[in-house]
This record gives sequence, C-alpha cells and structure tokens, in this order.
Amino acid sequence: MTELAPIQFTDGKDAGALRTIGEVAKALGIRQHVLRYWEEQFAMLRPLKRSGGRRYYRPEDITLVERIDRLVHHEGYTLKGAMKALQEPERVSAATDAQQVAASPPLSAMSVNFAMRARLISLRATLVNALHEA
Repeated sequence: MTELAPIQFTDGKDAGALRTIGEVAKALGIRQHVLRYWEEQFAMLRPLKRSGGRRYYRPEDITLVERIDRLVHHEGYTLKGAMKALQEPERVSAATDAQQVAASPPLSAMSVNFAMRARLISLRATLVNALHEA
C-alpha cells in the first residue's frame, strides 16, 4: 500500500481548524457530492454538522477521506473493499510493507485485470450516482 503525502492546506487556517466541505473538496480534488455519498457509505466518516446541515471536517475526518480516496481512486478498491480495509488494523510500518512487496511474486495478468475491473466498477458507480443526483 502506497502512502500519499498528507494534504497541506494553504488557506491560512491552523492545521487543526475545521474546514467546510467545499474547502476539503477543493483541496483533495473530490467533488462535494462524492464526499456526501461517502458519508452514507462509511459509518466512520462523520463530520460535524452545524445549523442548516453545514458540514465541518475535523483533521481526523480529512485524514479518513484521504485514506478512502487513496483506496478507491488510486488502489482500485470497491467501496465495500475499502470499507473492509479501513476496518482492519493498520500495518506496523512502511518497512514491513516494503518487505512484503519485495517478497511478493510479480503481478499476474489476472490480478492486474482484476484491479482494472474494480477501478472501472468504482468509476461506473460514481458516474451513476452523479447522474441520479443531477
């Protein structure tokens, strides 16, 4: 599993400040309706909601969104697979990850096809949801 660099906001706010859904969406390059959908799908993603239903994301919410984004959009997980991966305990260290990758056999054409298929299914679901929300 490759780690992406944590998002660095350039909005002048403190690192621990609450951020709106628009700020998070812009910083991560994820559309707001996708973030709302992920809230429905991932029970652990619960930003604060203030009057009028306005969402405010805490730093830990943003970290979780980054992890979901990495799993779904960069590693080809389905939403169900990403949910399962998030519920498993984190691996001990990046060194352990590197050892596992070095020891693993090269990817077969079948596993590459599976990852591509999972990614396409995820994209299709995102498009279908976007069309239904429009």
